[in-house]
Amino acid sequence: MKKLFVCCFSILFFGFSFGQEDDNFVKKDTIILKEVTVSTRRKLSNYRQEKTLSTLDNFLEKSNNITMIKRGNYAWEPALNNMQSERLSVTIDGMHIFGACTDKMDPITSYVDVSNLEKVAVGSGQVGTENGHSVGGGIDLQLAPSKFFDSGLKTSVDLGYETNGNYKTAGLDMEYSSNQFYVNADGIYRKSDNYDAGNSKEILYSQFEKFNISLQTGYQLSENHAIDASVIYDKATDVGYPALPMDVSSAEALITAVTHHFKNESATIKSLETKIYFNTITHVMDDSKRPDVPIRMDMPGWSDTYGFYSKANLHTNKHHLSLNLNGFYNRSLAEMTMYPNDMNQPAMFMYTWPDIRTLYGGVYAKDIYTLNTHETLTGSVRFGFHQNKITEEVGLESLQIFYPKLSNYKNRFLSSFSVDYTFKKKHYDYSFGVGYGERAPSVSEAYGFYLFNSFDNYDYIGNPNLKNEKAFEANMIANYHNNKFHLGIASSYFFIKDYIIGNITDNLSPMTINADGVKLYNAISHATIFNAYLNSSYSFSESFSVNATLGYNNGEGNNNENLPLIKPFSYLAELNYHKKHFNVALQLEGNGNQSNYSGYYGEDATPAYGVLNLNLGNAFYTKHQKFVLKYGIENLLDTNYTTFADWNNIPRQGRNFYVNISAIL
Repeated sequence: MKKLFVCCFSILFFGFSFGQEDDNFVKKDTIILKEVTVSTRRKLSNYRQEKTLSTLDNFLEKSNNITMIKRGNYAWEPALNNMQSERLSVTIDGMHIFGACTDKMDPITSYVDVSNLEKVAVGSGQVGTENGHSVGGGIDLQLAPSKFFDSGLKTSVDLGYETNGNYKTAGLDMEYSSNQFYVNADGIYRKSDNYDAGNSKEILYSQFEKFNISLQTGYQLSENHAIDASVIYDKATDVGYPALPMDVSSAEALITAVTHHFKNESATIKSLETKIYFNTITHVMDDSKRPDVPIRMDMPGWSDTYGFYSKANLHTNKHHLSLNLNGFYNRSLAEMTMYPNDMNQPAMFMYTWPDIRTLYGGVYAKDIYTLNTHETLTGSVRFGFHQNKITEEVGLESLQIFYPKLSNYKNRFLSSFSVDYTFKKKHYDYSFGVGYGERAPSVSEAYGFYLFNSFDNYDYIGNPNLKNEKAFEANMIANYHNNKFHLGIASSYFFIKDYIIGNITDNLSPMTINADGVKLYNAISHATIFNAYLNSSYSFSESFSVNATLGYNNGEGNNNENLPLIKPFSYLAELNYHKKHFNVALQLEGNGNQSNYSGYYGEDATPAYGVLNLNLGNAFYTKHQKFVLKYGIENLLDTNYTTFADWNNIPRQGRNFYVNISAIL
């Protein structure tokens, strides 16, 4: 392990040492930006992609300030700035969509695939509140825009295979485009058996099967007006979760939208986009394939969301103004049925989410003001009204056991703002900003009823009386680039007031067999989270380059306890060589010891690790076709390891050989 650290620091220092030579600066993948976009498989010319058929989870994990919480081999939960989904705004093309699983086994990112998307926009902190309130930031999974290219019919085919888990992937994309009409249809299929950790140790219940199909069509009404419609259907079956006591027999989503576009570059209002949408999710947990279960359970959940938004962009002199008026109505319902081993005993039924209806309406405004050729000032605000209502009477009465005066509805008003200053010159730039944001408690935090958390082995009960969580934020980014050399640093600090987390209560008995007790969601006075990343890159030539990243994160509550799932010291070092039709990269990535773990909240220490990956790619051309071949070895040394982000310390994949081929026909 010491050798891995020495190698990483040597590469970073090597980048520092050669920083004064002159040539054209080439931006590298490891540069941190406040807003990060990740190209999907449609950008087949982007040979920097390690795998053309990588999952969306793999794409997101490449961003410095995003980590993915893993409960299995499928449906990883994104965390941004060391804050999980409750504290984030995660949307699909600006549309709100909410998971239907009380155990967070179906994050929003699991219901789309790279075949649906053009890019992923990541906004840190209050920069990410364009589509909704958050304290940690926003992730918007953006669909491809209207395409009236008059290019006729185009088809692309993708095939992939990985040895670890016998993992198979296939994709098909067909698009027809004229100057007035387009239609795009695509589908992708993924199937994996149980994967092996390092040293060929099989991880049981890590299999999954999934397919995703989508259709998007548009019509050019006039020079300035267009309308399009999209539908995405996603279904996963036989999904195992080795870190959890239950699996998923089915996770199904239907996502639909109709959008009107207006564009006029010669007018003050440059663009106006209005969308209405509907999505529905059905998620079914069961333990029918687990042996020796004390009591069998079925846990289905449903989530339906209706919504709209209208976004406008205006340019006047030095102002670039963006506006977003949006709203949604969501229904979240989950239930649990327990079947005793004694068939003569009746089954036990309860609502774990008692049919919660959430109504939201809000407005967002951002102004980018150009002070001069080097300086810009950006300000944004969001205001919103948020209402929860319990419509299932039995669920309301169950919660009134703990909160006798509980009403069936709760109104909240939310606000946020941010201000950022940016200065840019030829060889350097920097920015700093401050922000304030609020969020309402999630459905689980406010209304969950005996939700078992296998991370700390406690049942959780929601608290409808929680205050809004509030975050004060400061951030800074600085970059220096001198032709072949780049050095950048980015940091953020969050002071979160009324930080929501579970606290042990001694006067309640757990519902789950063998659970250690019951926790009520409550709020500690405050918590702090600090993140910092240092990036360096150096180009020896147009073909050969090196880049490296170091990261440090810390999170503590006012009770002097470490917060759970905070990323430890991390590093990434990469050597790249590329020619016109070939590229190869050797990558070392890892974490230090998780010494600041949160034993108070059920976390334990994880040892340091380092993993080597080798990635290669070739492009081939014929007269009318293009082929891209990507192949390589992940975890080259077959390291057996687990990270802070692996639920209940499930090991990660061992050595994996993969090959992807994509063809544009």
